[in-house]
Amino acid sequence: MEHPLTTSELSARKQTIARHFSQASQYDKHAYIQQQVCQHLLMAIDNTNQDSVLEVGAGTGQLTQLLATYVQSERWSINELCEQQATHLQELLPQAQILIGDAETMDLGGEHSLIISANAIQWFDNPLHFIAQSASRLKPNGQLLLSTFTPDNFLQIKTLTGQGLHYPDISEWQSALDQAGFQHIKLSVQRFNVPFAQPYDVLKHMKMTGVSTNQIDSNQTYGKQTSNTQPFVWTKTRLQAFERDYWQQFSGIDKDGQPCVYLTYDVLIVDAHLP
Repeated sequence: MEHPLTTSELSARKQTIARHFSQASQYDKHAYIQQQVCQHLLMAIDNTNQDSVLEVGAGTGQLTQLLATYVQSERWSINELCEQQATHLQELLPQAQILIGDAETMDLGGEHSLIISANAIQWFDNPLHFIAQSASRLKPNGQLLLSTFTPDNFLQIKTLTGQGLHYPDISEWQSALDQAGFQHIKLSVQRFNVPFAQPYDVLKHMKMTGVSTNQIDSNQTYGKQTSNTQPFVWTKTRLQAFERDYWQQFSGIDKDGQPCVYLTYDVLIVDAHLP
């Protein structure tokens, strides 16, 4: 199957995101929280027999692989930003149409019975608009199922560096779902406080999962400028202060009785249906 879109056709911000994730070659090894979230999404699917499934932001195929073994569908559409993932995703679901490109701007078809997305839409320029887009792509009685994160996600990093994506809060998601005409709305939060032996391991973990502190500062959220307009650059002094403050503010004892620091994943699950 041909995948004509190239990374150069993406916006500068989306090119940066695609580059960071394409370089995260050990993503699946380190993205164990994301894997748990994929399992949760899978169990929330109402019907394992679908007419048409659209997955948005498939990444390395963590969720795609689960869907391939759990769900039967007459039609599959799998979207991903990074063109490097196209061949792998096609191998996971040979019968799927692989749609490489920016899900916010490209045609992802319509009349889907299930739209599902795991750990992806927080990278959108306007995540909330994905709700209205999904309403227009779903057939009656279709299900929208997605995971993203709350404003408390990576709270340690935001506190210590001032860097981070803008995550809409639960009330904003509820409002967007109501306005788009969704019903039977379920919004649930799962918090994971992940222990690491030292602050440097937190930064390494984030890099291995496609996130870095000089990338997650989004200065174009919803078209608004944030107060921090300068690129975040690590220096020796800044790193030393980060390590010291991390230990002082976010340390604890792990299950083995060893000193550790924590990184918080605060996951939001959105489950809603069209009438």
